[in-house]
Amino acid sequence: MKFIDTHAHLNFKDYDKDRDDVIKTAFKNGVKYIINIGTDLKTSQESILLSQKYDKIFAAVGWHPHDAKTFEENELLKMLEFKKVVAVGEIGLDYYRNLSPKNIQKAVFEQQIQIAINKKLPIIVHDRNAHNDVLSILKKYQPEKVVFHCFSGDYIFAQEIIENGWFISFTGNITYKRGEYYSIIKDIPQDRFFVETDAPFLTPKPFRGKRNRSEYVRYIIETIAEIKQQTPNEIAEITTQNSEKFFSITKKLD
Repeated sequence: MKFIDTHAHLNFKDYDKDRDDVIKTAFKNGVKYIINIGTDLKTSQESILLSQKYDKIFAAVGWHPHDAKTFEENELLKMLEFKKVVAVGEIGLDYYRNLSPKNIQKAVFEQQIQIAINKKLPIIVHDRNAHNDVLSILKKYQPEKVVFHCFSGDYIFAQEIIENGWFISFTGNITYKRGEYYSIIKDIPQDRFFVETDAPFLTPKPFRGKRNRSEYVRYIIETIAEIKQQTPNEIAEITTQNSEKFFSITKKLD
């Protein structure tokens, strides 16, 4: 079974002691590709460096809402010139912690959406306690390719995302909040979702509480397969195809 971890932070300090081993182990255990995600200038640059070191790692670059107050448009534009950058993200709104003022979060989110549209790149959305504002801003600009990373909304919100032609990405939290996500997973169209770890966070059962790893995507796939009454191999193939198409991965390998 081969699968893609569409959202990881393997540049974080949690992996400083054994990063190379963690990455090599992932590729030996079913991971086809990893997309490493930036949250500010430093982490975005680190994601690019990882993508340059490993053939099967790609990068996303952008300013997370926590770091919106440090946004530098020129730096973002520079980073988007690198071939293995496959998306702008993670970007969005976070009203849970409000580490940047809401008005700055919104302004920076809008700026990055416009840049992504101009560059014809997908958008990876971080949305926490800000569903209405996130949706309103996205509807204003109507970007073609959007994924709600680590989806945390309800069934109605999921349907709104799907109706707009956008995507949902499921993380390890579905393995311990299964009832919350059952209907969403059961009814989501086959061509509208993929999977991620958000490593080092949100480690799925049976490893909850420990540092997450990209190969643990298989436990998310197994949970989805059981709910949708399909085989894990089928879900792995579906999510891999969806991810490769969404992020234009084969074009980046040419």
